[in-house]
Amino acid sequence: MEKRREDQRDRVVDLTEYAKRQRWWNRLFGTNSGPVAEKYSVATQIAIGGASGWCAGYLFQKVGKVAATAVGGGLLLLQIANNSGYIQVDWKRVEKDVNKAKKQLKKSTNQAGPELNTFVEKSTEFVKKNIVVTSGFIGGFLLGLAS
Repeated sequence: MEKRREDQRDRVVDLTEYAKRQRWWNRLFGTNSGPVAEKYSVATQIAIGGASGWCAGYLFQKVGKVAATAVGGGLLLLQIANNSGYIQVDWKRVEKDVNKAKKQLKKSTNQAGPELNTFVEKSTEFVKKNIVVTSGFIGGFLLGLAS
């Protein structure tokens, strides 16, 4: 009876190796799941990804609240000052400047295409190689946003 338990303990399934042998894994992520997957256990990867994701999500939430409050408060103060007569807004000039900025953005968007494509390709490759850490990060990030 005890020998049977020892045999079962010896047959611990390594989830990364099991996943690499599955056809869906290879089709989705390729045959090489990256260096991080080879150095650390799945639990460690999820813990590292989750902790760093939670920190990033928490900071993103706090900074986002401060930024939204600053922008909203500034717009509110400008509107109050405009209605009270302290400032006068030249709406034609604002419209002209906005249109000028739109044209500049269109120009720079067309020029930045290849750089953006390489960034997306590198990001996709990183996610494929480090899927366990990335999934832990995403989960932690969402928890950080919620806390």
